[in-house]
Amino acid sequence: MGKSLKDRHREFMLPSVTTYYKEPLELVSGSGLHVKDAEGREYLDFFGGILTTSVGHCHPKVVDAVVDQVQKIAHTSTLYLSEPMVRLAEKLAEITPGNLKRCVFTNSGTEANETAVLLARTATKNYEIIALRHAYSGRSLLAMSLTGQSSWRLEGTQFAGGVKHAHNPYCYRCAFDRTYPSCDLLCAKDLEELIETTTTGRVAGLIAEPIQGVGGFITPPKEYFKVVTEILKKYGGLFICDEVQTGFGRTGKRFGIEHWEVQPDIMTFAKGLANGAPIGATITTDEVAEAFRGLSITTFGGNPVSMRAALATLEVIEEEHLAENCAAGGKVLSDGLRALQEKYPIIGEVRGMGYMQGLEIVKDPVTKEPAPDLVIKIFENTKERGLLIGKGGYFGNVIRITPPMTATKTEVQEALRILDESFAQVK
Repeated sequence: MGKSLKDRHREFMLPSVTTYYKEPLELVSGSGLHVKDAEGREYLDFFGGILTTSVGHCHPKVVDAVVDQVQKIAHTSTLYLSEPMVRLAEKLAEITPGNLKRCVFTNSGTEANETAVLLARTATKNYEIIALRHAYSGRSLLAMSLTGQSSWRLEGTQFAGGVKHAHNPYCYRCAFDRTYPSCDLLCAKDLEELIETTTTGRVAGLIAEPIQGVGGFITPPKEYFKVVTEILKKYGGLFICDEVQTGFGRTGKRFGIEHWEVQPDIMTFAKGLANGAPIGATITTDEVAEAFRGLSITTFGGNPVSMRAALATLEVIEEEHLAENCAAGGKVLSDGLRALQEKYPIIGEVRGMGYMQGLEIVKDPVTKEPAPDLVIKIFENTKERGLLIGKGGYFGNVIRITPPMTATKTEVQEALRILDESFAQVK
């Protein structure tokens, strides 16, 4: 008998390419919110390939667009004009906030964030970048340097310079041992001292997710971004809004940052923009774009197949009113999760927005000691009952619940039922 897929994966993939579950799943097909494994077992997908399958698996409109484009031409590069690429750039300029207009397409969120930092540095003529603790920006050298979690930084690596990490608005575990709103937003106001004491006093920008994704869905208070962006502007910096996970309606608004009522100078996208096709996008203003001079090429960025997938995905999001669906379904999800919190003390906090919500799991709600071991048990329990979820957080103790944006209230209730049964089994 030949080796199992798991053994072949272990032998030929890098050891850092890990999988979920004691017995990893091989997913082979999907439709809507449901996927099947190689043994034919069906699961309700409430993680969506890390918030990527935004309009459900194999949505007919997206599939038709991809097939149509592949049958015409699958690749050209940015050295040639591309109608799908320009059309997607026009669409992003239309729907993004403020004066954002000029786009460049890449292959991933990592590249989108790299491009954003490059734009900020060339436009401001400043070098230093502020990122947030517990943030995640990708897997390249610079992106790992921006990332505020040691577990996502490879050992023995010399990281890129010019990156400083500010306090994140982690209210559940406040670095200043305060309680919101009496805390006076010290985590945000500390940005000024960070700039004045650890930088040259002039910065290129701040990169931040509206809701920290891999960081465990840490959700800032309503005043947070207004305070930090005001400080940032004082020291010459641009605000880079990383919407790789929050973008296009998942939080109940078209873009996550709209909940905080500030306008970014640069925005980045990936994941759910093309419902699973490889894509990265960075958009900025005319002024910032004009400062970026010199030769630049991306072989696969703007690939017509990915562009058509993204255009079709955005059409589905608008036609099916999925931002509104996330807001309404998110209320059902949030209410259900808070009911579970009352029932199970190991749920220390429920946080997030829309279809991007997290449960911080603790051993005791008073001490708040993280319990990643319990998360692993809950994972196995939900898998056994046919529900796929995600996890994250600096301590590995946050359950991430992120169904495709098409999830119905009935599907949310089914997921809540399975979660209830799975928590009840945890000893």
